[in-house]
Amino acid sequence: MEILRSVAELRQWSRQARSKGETVGIVPTMGALHAGHASLMRAARGACGAVAVSIFVNPTQFGPNEDYARYPRTFEADCALAQAEGAAVVFAPSVEELYPAGAATFVEVAGLGDRLDGASRPGHFRGVATVVAKLLIASEADKAFFGQKDAAQVAVLRRMVADLCLPVELVVCPIVREADGLALSSRNRYLSPEERAQALVLSVAVRRVEALVAAGERSAPSLIAAAQQSFAAEPGVRVDYIELVDWATLEPVETAASGILFAVAAWVGATRLIDNAILG
Repeated sequence: MEILRSVAELRQWSRQARSKGETVGIVPTMGALHAGHASLMRAARGACGAVAVSIFVNPTQFGPNEDYARYPRTFEADCALAQAEGAAVVFAPSVEELYPAGAATFVEVAGLGDRLDGASRPGHFRGVATVVAKLLIASEADKAFFGQKDAAQVAVLRRMVADLCLPVELVVCPIVREADGLALSSRNRYLSPEERAQALVLSVAVRRVEALVAAGERSAPSLIAAAQQSFAAEPGVRVDYIELVDWATLEPVETAASGILFAVAAWVGATRLIDNAILG
């Protein structure tokens, strides 16, 4: 497995792979890799002959008071995992490589980028869309792999890809959870043992809503109220949002039809976590 540092190197690798008739896949990450990322790499290896994993903690998607400086960086372990999962290359550019001095172009998905996490973290999806656009253009990938846990991000990126006519397929893979239901996240390592136990309320709320929908409940206000009751049982957790939305637009809906996104975000101590389910 090679470690590439420049856009030129990544593009050259991709073009060489495609010249051999291989499908190129990319798994964009910020590192601190876990089993959820590994599942994306396995999906990529199953669908593509050549797989790149990017490891880049993107400064433009962090707000001024967020955790950019302390975001976990575990590069050697990340490379070992990527190699074990069959990645051909790891793309690990510097900030200056992706944002050279004087860079003034950003990608903003109007409307969508201001909903759910975009409402809570102004500018977040602008940073995400910009860096993913750069990675897709640099890698010239045929397929890019993302986790459903970041469902709002997926909606923003789908719109970006469609609007910019980028020749890439976005592949969304299921959420990977711990045995007790907690969705895997690089930020889980911030949690103390007490906070780790409290964090289970996110998956409890998601499962409660899924069960109600399976039993026939379709009213969005009723489903949101049920999730609020779950969170009320864990007063140490501060809810950011509880929403039922159209997955394509992230606009609220009144009825939980098939394919509707139920999404939650909450603060557990100083750590913000997210979870969701695609209903029906």
